[in-house]
Amino acid sequence: MKKLLVTGGAGFIGSECVRQGVRRGYDIAVVDKLTYAGDLERTEEVQRDITFYQEDITKRRTMKQIFRKERPDAVIHWAAESHVDRSIKDASPFLETNVKGTQILLETSTEFGIKRFINISTDEVYGELSALSTKHSAFSESSPLNPSSPYSASKAAADMLGRAYFRTHGVPVITVRPSNTYGPFQYPEKLIPVVISRAIDNRTVPVYAGGENVREWLYVEDCVEATYTVLERGRIGEVYNIGSGQERRNIDVVKRILSLLGKPDILIELVQDRPGHDFRYCLNSDKIKIELAFSAKTGFDKGLEKTVRWYMHNESWWRKFLSD
Repeated sequence: MKKLLVTGGAGFIGSECVRQGVRRGYDIAVVDKLTYAGDLERTEEVQRDITFYQEDITKRRTMKQIFRKERPDAVIHWAAESHVDRSIKDASPFLETNVKGTQILLETSTEFGIKRFINISTDEVYGELSALSTKHSAFSESSPLNPSSPYSASKAAADMLGRAYFRTHGVPVITVRPSNTYGPFQYPEKLIPVVISRAIDNRTVPVYAGGENVREWLYVEDCVEATYTVLERGRIGEVYNIGSGQERRNIDVVKRILSLLGKPDILIELVQDRPGHDFRYCLNSDKIKIELAFSAKTGFDKGLEKTVRWYMHNESWWRKFLSD
């Protein structure tokens, strides 16, 4: 499987997938609509090694043309609308891209005999764990899906579409559900880059409610390495959680970033919680560890330090996205 079609390859995690894929020797074609969160600068170092299409995955005829021209062996499907707050304000783009776009890619893959289709889901499809949950109650691949936001509901629909196309049409789908991913090149609307960018400018850092919500944090390089492990050795039709086992309260993440930047905690501004805010996510990743011998390599403290350092040294990249 040397020819890959990577959707969303100009996005945060998708671009890391493209960069790693080139280093691994894959021939890569990228499809990305280049919405507000897409940026070709993320793939600048490998531009000469890839074929790029600025196209919309919801355009059925266009996708068939690209598949016909590129004849990919496998698809890694990252393209998605992914910001929960935006989905609360307007869910329509999430249904269009995440559900319709995924269905069109699956349909096209059926027609062109794709050997592997890696369908990228999220830990958010499981819903939330309570404050009383323990590590032993972490979500496994067999846990029921119980999404809370329009975003996670659209991803759950895409997740289930992939599994349905495997069952009904024999599309060789493998589903991966990563935990909260962070690292360089993340668009400054998610928690970690928001805190870094605002703190650098000595602006207040908004934190929902008391910041008690808990997330399991996965460094972007580990997320993508796990995805390639699944592509190369995963079992068709299976679901694999990708986690790090490293949980942190949001408030502790924020305070650690401020400490790394030498900024005071008084920058923290507690704001009204968003509707339907999930309290905690935690994945049981034993399956990928046991079956495929994958474990995340980057500890959270080390990964966060690397991330903060990258944003400090690459202000010109993230400042172009700031609207005020």
